[in-house]
Amino acid sequence: MSYWSSTPPRRAHILLVDDNIDELQLLLAALRGEGHRISMAFDAMQGYRRATALRPDLILLDVRMGGADGFAACRLLKADPSTAHIPVIFVTSSCSVEERLTGLHEGAVDYILKPYEPAEVLARVSVHLVLASSKQARANGPGAETPPAPEREAGTDRVIALAAQRIVMSDLANVPSLPELAMRVGTHEKRLSRVFRELTSRTVFEFVREARLSEARRLLAESALSIEDVALAVGFSSAANFSTAFRERFQATPSGFRSTLGGKTASLPLPLPLPVAEA
Repeated sequence: MSYWSSTPPRRAHILLVDDNIDELQLLLAALRGEGHRISMAFDAMQGYRRATALRPDLILLDVRMGGADGFAACRLLKADPSTAHIPVIFVTSSCSVEERLTGLHEGAVDYILKPYEPAEVLARVSVHLVLASSKQARANGPGAETPPAPEREAGTDRVIALAAQRIVMSDLANVPSLPELAMRVGTHEKRLSRVFRELTSRTVFEFVREARLSEARRLLAESALSIEDVALAVGFSSAANFSTAFRERFQATPSGFRSTLGGKTASLPLPLPLPVAEA
């Protein structure tokens, strides 16, 4: 029986990541009935590893699994150049709007709630396969460049560091604690600290501090925010602490730095976020 017959579906390789195999039987039958090739993974990190090895066309990813959750896997997938282009659809029993928004913010293209109708899943899979195929065709068109080998073969440590950096940079005022940051990228505190030191020559704390000060420097140069508001915007607990840290880093107080601009708010380039060094 075909669940989606208005247009011929694209036959694709789909990675299904879920720890409850009993719930998947009907969906597996529907996907295979459409001619799709299915690979399976039963936890988030296994799903990420298999995605990097198999390079599927689309990933159906559960959120709530033992160990790391689906969000952690999605962060790694989107931080890894070899898998960033693969569409991810979250499939979960949670009806929380906050959770659905989290999944979309992490890079998923869609969200499907359990219990689901296989016809709905097949329809969404078909739509996103077509969209991904069109996007990939444009990316591979005339003039497209092949990523250099080091990018194509980025190691897991590099991906973990990049994913952690993205979380930090997304909200400098509310940076997670080191244990929480490690959990959100699917690893543990010790490993996250190690990969930061090895790949950036900085600790996680040093990266966060430099990112906050660089963003503060940009805000002082390009906005009319008060010094107190700049301090709060980048996560300093007080204007006094911010002023001390800023002076130590840039050899000028925030007010002194701003006064040297002479009203030219866009004249000062912002240092780039601290990139992970090439492995």
